[in-house]
Amino acid sequence: MKEKAKEKEKNGSILYNSSFILKSREPRVGVYICHCGINISYKVNIQEVVDFASTLEHVVVARDYKFMCSNIGQDLIIDDIKEYNLNRVVVASCSPRMHEKTFRNACKKAGLNPYLFQMASIRELVSWVTEDEGEATQKAKDFVKAAVLRVVHHEPLEPRIVDIHPDVLIVGGGIAGMQAALEIADAGRTVYLVEREPTIGGHMAKFDKTFPTLDCSACILTPKMVSVGQHEKIKLLTYSEVEEVSGYIGNFDVKIRRKPRYVLEDKCTGCGECVKGCPVLVPNDFEYGMMDRTAIYRSFPQAVPNVFVIDKEGFSPCRNACPAGLNAHGYVKLISAGKYEEAFKLITERVIFPASLGRACPAFCEAECTRSLVGGPVQIRALKRFVADWYYDNVGLEPPVELPEKKEDKRVAVVGSGPAGLACAYYLAIQGYPVTVYEALEKPGGMLRYAIPEYRLPNDLVDKEIEFIKKAGVEIVCNTPVGKDGKRVDDLFKEGYKAVFLGIGAHKDRTMGIPGEDLKGVHHSITFLRRVNSGEKVSLGDRVIVVGGGNSAIDAARVALRLGAKDVTIVYRRSRVEMPAFPEEIEAAEAEGVKIRILTNPVAFHGQDGRLKEVECVRMELGEPDESGRRRPIPVEGSNFKIPADAVILAVGQYPDSEVLADEGLEINRDGTIWVDPETLATSREGVFAGGDATKGPSTIVEAIGLGRQASEYIRRFLEGEDLKARPYEEHWLETVDREEVLKKRRYTVTQPHEPPHRPVDERVKDFGEVELTMDEEAAVEEGKRCLDCAGCCECRQCELLCEANAINHHMKEEILEVKVGSVIVATGFKTFDPSPLVQYGYRRYPEVYTSVEFERINNAAGPTEGQIRMKDGRVPERVAIIHCVGSRDENTNRYCSRVCCMYSMKFAHLIREKAGAEVFEFYIDIRSPGKMYEEFYNRLQEEGTHFIRGKVAEVTDVAQSPEEEGKLIVVAEDTLAGKVRRVPVDMVILSVGLQAADGADKIAHMVGISQDQDGWFIELHPKLAPVSTASDGVFIAGCCQGPKDIPDTVSQASGAAAEALSLIMRGKVEVEAATSYINPEVCVGCQQCKKICMYSAIDYDPARGVCVVNEAVCKGCGLCAATCPNKAVTVKHFNNQEIFSELEGVLL
Repeated sequence: MKEKAKEKEKNGSILYNSSFILKSREPRVGVYICHCGINISYKVNIQEVVDFASTLEHVVVARDYKFMCSNIGQDLIIDDIKEYNLNRVVVASCSPRMHEKTFRNACKKAGLNPYLFQMASIRELVSWVTEDEGEATQKAKDFVKAAVLRVVHHEPLEPRIVDIHPDVLIVGGGIAGMQAALEIADAGRTVYLVEREPTIGGHMAKFDKTFPTLDCSACILTPKMVSVGQHEKIKLLTYSEVEEVSGYIGNFDVKIRRKPRYVLEDKCTGCGECVKGCPVLVPNDFEYGMMDRTAIYRSFPQAVPNVFVIDKEGFSPCRNACPAGLNAHGYVKLISAGKYEEAFKLITERVIFPASLGRACPAFCEAECTRSLVGGPVQIRALKRFVADWYYDNVGLEPPVELPEKKEDKRVAVVGSGPAGLACAYYLAIQGYPVTVYEALEKPGGMLRYAIPEYRLPNDLVDKEIEFIKKAGVEIVCNTPVGKDGKRVDDLFKEGYKAVFLGIGAHKDRTMGIPGEDLKGVHHSITFLRRVNSGEKVSLGDRVIVVGGGNSAIDAARVALRLGAKDVTIVYRRSRVEMPAFPEEIEAAEAEGVKIRILTNPVAFHGQDGRLKEVECVRMELGEPDESGRRRPIPVEGSNFKIPADAVILAVGQYPDSEVLADEGLEINRDGTIWVDPETLATSREGVFAGGDATKGPSTIVEAIGLGRQASEYIRRFLEGEDLKARPYEEHWLETVDREEVLKKRRYTVTQPHEPPHRPVDERVKDFGEVELTMDEEAAVEEGKRCLDCAGCCECRQCELLCEANAINHHMKEEILEVKVGSVIVATGFKTFDPSPLVQYGYRRYPEVYTSVEFERINNAAGPTEGQIRMKDGRVPERVAIIHCVGSRDENTNRYCSRVCCMYSMKFAHLIREKAGAEVFEFYIDIRSPGKMYEEFYNRLQEEGTHFIRGKVAEVTDVAQSPEEEGKLIVVAEDTLAGKVRRVPVDMVILSVGLQAADGADKIAHMVGISQDQDGWFIELHPKLAPVSTASDGVFIAGCCQGPKDIPDTVSQASGAAAEALSLIMRGKVEVEAATSYINPEVCVGCQQCKKICMYSAIDYDPARGVCVVNEAVCKGCGLCAATCPNKAVTVKHFNNQEIFSELEGVLL
């Protein structure tokens, strides 16, 4: 018979059940058992399984064959389908991952729907894991029975055919990414090559030589990089990251985040002139921190693209702390570079009165300075003072701006010549707007002139800074009040002013409202200080009490001393730590002899003949915190006492004199301040703006100046007819850097600040001369160098001035580029192991312990030592130890072998002997040299005299036990061949660190649906059959992202991935898996649990319907969503309940 002849030819067996041959509408199942050579048959009795299968219901024919996956085996299935009219097929063999597709195709060739097929894995799950033959045979029978019971319930599914987009996305610009990109581009297809670093080249760009040929790495790599950069079919997207991948094979939608380089790629010529002007120095990441670079940099001379990039890590804490947004980081660095005029210009872009602020600013910036954590803050205020004084003395009072032509039809009136009013006036004037400032008092300056004592801020300096403002075109008219006692706001508009700014300050003293406040000798601080600063003779007597704990109280007390008072006491109702005055001012006052009585509060002033004689006080205790956050002072009953006094100065606050603006059509707040829109500073009256203390109450000079400048911008918009709120005043597009993180990344030594000099106490209390003096130039420069450059770029913008190509743009924002591709190649590479946790090796503890990648840079001609092997003190090492397997083959770190460490270690040994003539000791576990010419290289090293010591290193120490070990690093290791512990003194230690999955690999894996193993490496679809494919159709992997490998293997795999992508493209269309999930919209409640768990991003939420929807083109039918859904709304085609339960029945019953 034909059947017997066939079986004889194929050396197999057949059993068939004739009772099913004529029942064509019934399930007709063919069962095929594979021997898999002997992989299955050596444990499973194949004939017994065939016999058993033939007895199962619905089985028409049961066969076995040695290799079912072969042509003959597949032909058996095809022929039987046709001859026996089979409508179901079961194959019991290896894993479905290996050959399910093979057998489905066989069914398809015979005209049977491929989804009417079921596979039972009796190799991986039976023969390979079961010791007893009888048990293995029974287990195989159960698996076959389960597959038969399941397959009878299979429904035919129809796969979809989709078009393939011809473009390809490659993630990673190392050697794998470049190789794949070039091969695809050379085939005429467009490639989007995305690299997160500023240049392509990957790790190989850091190497000096490659093993085993010792070819120059740059000589191999650079031409390839240039080819990538110049190829018209490669869209190179460096300094970019893939943010989102959606879609399915042939039709992926990709969002790419392009980080701002702050240098225009189409304009930069790569000349490097910008670097010469940059004052910032930060550790160079490309050189692993072994040398510094500027904030604007190029990773290495051969970088592609040959475009510089500016490193902006965020905003420095000092800059963010300043109420006026003054770029302290920028001017501090310019001072450190000796660029004083440029520093002054940078300061006055944000604030006026720089010399005054250098004396009287509260220096919020210093409180946030990262240096304050390690030795004390940079003296930012003193540096501002230094550079302002230098400018006025050496350049003059001309503003460092080019004044535009006046816009005579857009005049602005400013009321009040304090810091807010003059700041508003100045910043409008330098934009061409004519500004007139009206001041009620006889001289301009406001609180600067009248409220800050001259020992802190001399009046002649205020005059100088006001003259600077006048030279910007600001007109100041004194003795001209505006309000009920002078000009009205209406009058100003009638005179042709188009806008008005109110900066009237807060000059009215608050009273205490206690008995005796009207006695002679009772003064109020603001009025008192104004009288003194105006030159009026003020007599206080010998005993002076100052009430309050703020800066005005401190100023009043110190002024009282200078006016001749012999006993000055400050009484304050809370504790010292809650005094709002600046700590340094409190200390200075105490040094001058001012006494402070805390937890004390006046309740009455007693006098005789209308003049003060004593102050009655009550002791206080602190209760719960009040609205200010400070603990509320509570009088202690029965604790009253009296203090003799000739004068009392009340420094309990001040407020704006808003009464002068009565009937001006302005809304006034309950506290007397003017209501303004907090963003635009516009008042309730159109065209009228306000700022400073008049709107927020008593504040600081720098806050008032900041508000004045802010108002100038919104007045400009008002004058130009712009929408005031079309955009914010300032866009802070960068986050403030974390100070602790800065300290981790910067190299520094703990140094003390260069404090500005002070006059001796016994001398300074005799007059109103300045107490604090200006630091000298040498100290200023050295103090500026203490800055840690927290933010990287300080935005001094010196690079802009030097760039002739106008390629610098400090306001670049990140962009999102959306592209469509048909396939994705992931080549994200690796990172090297950080040996810091392995303290036994002394990394970061001993200066001469390096990692292998650090040594690569030392050995490189473009590295920190220009290729000369030198220790940090400049000496040539005489003995060098190289320790293998650091972070590899270790139960405590990574158990796997990193493959390349042995060979690059031997490369180092050769180069050290060649360049330095040093004696080299290689400490190894096993030497693994499996590549072409690798073993020969190993033999060469032995011949050259390298010492190979087999055994793990226990520690690296500097504790000497003999004279020859003094001043050396001692490597303590077991020598397994000699059977002893050895102590080897050396000058330098190199740690051969292993490879790890790259940072961010998990994010990419989730986006494109790639699985990762326990170590984070990407998992290929099959190690043998599909080494560059993944579980996500259309997504391929190449290079070290799949696991450690050397350069030749990386290039080979990249070519393979490129071939796979091209094969997909050339087909033009592809068949998409039909066994996918389906969500019943009638049952789904939109909880999105399925969406969260889907590893292939195949589920979307439809907000319009409130349900989740499966993208069938992306879905892999894994079933996680069905298992997760609490409402049982998800069904997986090909895995419905009937199919699953039937399969379980076959195994369990």
